[in-house]
Amino acid sequence: MTTTDKSEKASYEGSCQCGAIAFRATLALDAPFQCNCSRCRRLNAVMASVAGSDFTLLRGADTLKTFRFNSHTIAHNFCPECGIEPFAQGADRDGNAMYVVNVHCLEGAVYDKNAITHFNGADF
Repeated sequence: MTTTDKSEKASYEGSCQCGAIAFRATLALDAPFQCNCSRCRRLNAVMASVAGSDFTLLRGADTLKTFRFNSHTIAHNFCPECGIEPFAQGADRDGNAMYVVNVHCLEGAVYDKNAITHFNGADF
């Protein structure tokens, strides 16, 4: 699904490349970001935040693999078959579940590449 007003929330289906991991997320694409930590820099993913209540894992819970590093607070989830990381999960500052989805894994997602902000995860 695409929307002309990227500040308005829309529901998207997302997956890894082979389709073994699939999810649905409701989010706005007005604030995509990239992180410069050692993992995100290598992935070169464009990401968007999603509240835990706006994320549903549809397929792949039994095959999903997780990588944690540094403070071990973020679960970087990836498909063991194709290697794609469609989302990561953690908690916000108040302890609420949150997800960060790889925008490139969302079907039909359109975002303004000039709106990408940069997060300094390397010094986090």
